[in-house]
Amino acid sequence: MWPRTTFQPEKQVASSLSGKGWKILVVEDEAIIAMDIQSILNKIGFAQAEVVHTGEESIQKVASGRPHLVLMDIKLKGKLDGIQAAQEIFHQYNVPVIYITAFGDEGTLKRANGTARYGFITKPFEETDLQSTIQNALHKAYI
Repeated sequence: MWPRTTFQPEKQVASSLSGKGWKILVVEDEAIIAMDIQSILNKIGFAQAEVVHTGEESIQKVASGRPHLVLMDIKLKGKLDGIQAAQEIFHQYNVPVIYITAFGDEGTLKRANGTARYGFITKPFEETDLQSTIQNALHKAYI
């Protein structure tokens, strides 16, 4: 189970943005891409990352485990797309969501724009983009 972290002084939190103790949920329906993202997360210091493949699974995992952050693909298999799942996750559980998507068309961006409070990354992305977006989102959400 991933309980919400109770933070101590801001100084300790800022130093922990390197990844120690942060739990990240990756929502990606393409297994190879999910493994790649998880590998990058490990490499940049976010070793506590889990992967699910549908919007429905993401909501269940957040409800039962409360990660600190969700990396959400927009186009997912299943009844819910990433935007619908992200809205539910943020509004029901107050967990920040970063979108990661290959679809940068105007319609998708417009739909996601109202819910992308913590970040938006377009595939393919650089490791440094992922790291800085995660650190910014964690800082915005928890510090």
